[in-house]
Amino acid sequence: MAKVQVLNLKGEKVKEITLKDSVWNIEINEPVMHDAIVLARASLRQGTASTKTRSEVSGGGRKPYKQKGTGNARQGSTRSPQWPGGGIVFGPKPRKYDKKQNRKERRLALKSALSSKLRDNELVVVESLNLENNKTKTFNEMLKNVKVNGKALVVFADDNENLFLASRNNNKVAVVAYDEINVLDLVATDYLLIDESSVKKIEEVLN
Repeated sequence: MAKVQVLNLKGEKVKEITLKDSVWNIEINEPVMHDAIVLARASLRQGTASTKTRSEVSGGGRKPYKQKGTGNARQGSTRSPQWPGGGIVFGPKPRKYDKKQNRKERRLALKSALSSKLRDNELVVVESLNLENNKTKTFNEMLKNVKVNGKALVVFADDNENLFLASRNNNKVAVVAYDEINVLDLVATDYLLIDESSVKKIEEVLN
């Protein structure tokens, strides 16, 4: 079983905890992770792009010029795709981009993403994320103390208004509750900063 240090908000080691191998140290399944990322990104798409076909654009009710004798190619309507203002061929229409992934695959993808954070030394566990105030300066100092200096996903377990307010001005950080953690956020960030309580609750859910 893997052991990790638990830090306080000053970056000092408080203790060590043992992580469950079934959640944090599995063989990483990249194809399933990829499917989960595609699913997450697809769900963000609105699918409202729309173009008009030749049957939907206005005009074009009569033949633009006679069939023979003009020297031009024969034309039946000014709404044909080759005319300016004509219909669009094979253009986008409103559609759903939803994809599906079964429960076992979703859990495997999430455990693979968590395991990759541990393997790549991108997991930082703190005793608590309860800040003394809601100032951005306090939050940034905390990140500096625990040596998180890139894009980070911050995961907490209990209601923490100060954390939300203090982190709003830092565009390199995403703050989510432990039950909102997802593969897309995990792979898009350089660090996973998580409190000890969230570690235990994630293990309860995924074990």
